Amino acid sequence: MQSYLVSNSLSMNKIIRSATILILSLLMVPLVSAKVTKEKKAALNSQIDSILRSQVDMDRIPGAVILIKKDNQVVCRKAYGYAWKYDFNHNLVTPPEKMTVRHLFDIASLTKVTGTTTAIMLLADRGLINVDDPLCKYIEAFNTPDKRAITIRHLLTHTAGLYEWYPLYYRVSDRHDCFRLIASLPLAYPVGKQRRYSDLGFDILGQVIEVVSGMPMEQFMKENIFKPLGMNSTLYNPLMTPGFRQIAATSAGNPYERRMVSDPALGYTKAEIDPSSWNGWRQYILRGEVNDGNAWYANGGVSGAAGLFSTADDLQKLVDMLLNEGKAGAKQFLRPETVRLFLTKDKFSNGLGWMMDPSNSFMIDAPEGSFGHTGFTGTSISVVPSQRISVILLINRQNTGLSPEGEYYNPNPVRRQIFRAVMKYLSADQTSD
Repeated sequence: MQSYLVSNSLSMNKIIRSATILILSLLMVPLVSAKVTKEKKAALNSQIDSILRSQVDMDRIPGAVILIKKDNQVVCRKAYGYAWKYDFNHNLVTPPEKMTVRHLFDIASLTKVTGTTTAIMLLADRGLINVDDPLCKYIEAFNTPDKRAITIRHLLTHTAGLYEWYPLYYRVSDRHDCFRLIASLPLAYPVGKQRRYSDLGFDILGQVIEVVSGMPMEQFMKENIFKPLGMNSTLYNPLMTPGFRQIAATSAGNPYERRMVSDPALGYTKAEIDPSSWNGWRQYILRGEVNDGNAWYANGGVSGAAGLFSTADDLQKLVDMLLNEGKAGAKQFLRPETVRLFLTKDKFSNGLGWMMDPSNSFMIDAPEGSFGHTGFTGTSISVVPSQRISVILLINRQNTGLSPEGEYYNPNPVRRQIFRAVMKYLSADQTSD
């Protein structure tokens, strides 16, 4: 018995020693959440300064705001250039308005993820809808032989077969008439067979939000997303709300959309649309009015595809909630399983609402599970959950006007440069040096 006890005691001591060594070794391993060193933070900020200041100095962009975060540490939060540089005739504004981190931006298609996708997430989280429900369950106009198979998931993943774009304002000028018009249009592609990025699909998701919640979509978003998350500078039609005057300027009217309506080379012309049959184009610099023509002319500034204005700080609050698996501060805003559902890749390598394909320039070669989105005005969000990194880049590219070729300056190379710099200095194997 004594030899047994001695043997047992020695075995226990070995176990304790082994466990102690394991714990100590784990404590010595650098964690993904290691704090960014001052040197790496300074180096990254220097590179970001070089990239964005050069763009401003070369007059490729008027200005920008960037917010980079790693774990709970803000690594870079800066403004560059001007919020308003050119007037309608492309003359320099005297004096141009300096950009600040507090300026609101027309976030364009970031509306799709910031507002519309998050609203659908909430409705799904509360059991009010299922993403695999047929659309016709909520909107009877889609209960037709060709459209009956469309689901909420199809709309979120741009696989419903709807037109990518259509100048709704040539035929209607009211939100609910827009819904009816979209439902009446023929499908352009087979349902579920290919990804064709569609503004119209997110317009209809806006209708789903209204039908299910019983509220106008802007009211639902304000009361259920923006207020609870403390996103107090995120809203539609900011000029209608007192207190919002620092707003980055975008375009001189809608010159690019005029091309979309009339220039077959862009691929958006429609046989039934006579470009000369409507002439309600704005003839001034847009500041606080959504750039998107369908959102403004046909929907009063409010749509599921575009229309929201926001700041980098507000967008960060949404990103933080998603990175924390639905938790916002001490409150569980969304269940973790709902967040995972929407941030799981489909067969086209994208999530529900969110883009997840690492071939996109704004998150080029990102690790698996990364997600983000862009907006036509020059906005973008890139998130790398595995590294707890996020990059919010807001550029008011349209205020420099169209090029001689009729195009706005392409910010994708800048997005690519910035994302690669961020990953170089902030990824786990770099921060643990």
